Amino acid sequence: MQYREMELSDYDGVILLWQASDGVQLRDADSKLGIKKYLNRNPGLSFVALKDDVITGSIMSGHDGKRGYVQHLAVSPECRRSGIATELLSLCLEALKVEGIVKSHIHVLDDNQQAKAYWSNRGWSKRSDIQVFSFINGGHENT
Repeated sequence: MQYREMELSDYDGVILLWQASDGVQLRDADSKLGIKKYLNRNPGLSFVALKDDVITGSIMSGHDGKRGYVQHLAVSPECRRSGIATELLSLCLEALKVEGIVKSHIHVLDDNQQAKAYWSNRGWSKRSDIQVFSFINGGHENT
């Protein structure tokens, strides 16, 4: 397995992986332009896993100067339980740590039991003291 920083040229392979992954909900921000903006704003913080030049895993992250935000950790079904997600997460958290970010958040859909188990089994804590509110400034987003 090969791991490297995600590049915009990975977009087509990554979007196919996300579309095939239960629990990954794509939005307008996941357009090629949206991902380009995200990667440019957060250089060196998102990664892909490749097997025979095919993207088998991905993770994206960024930060606001205080907290990290992990997004779209996905591994193709045939490659799961082989340590790919663990390695991608380690790469991501180490890159955030280099930026001075030691606390990170992940948003998990309420009905995604598999993701809830994954994150809690790795020591991530569910917050019960906050709720997320969103606002779309000047438009709408799918779902």
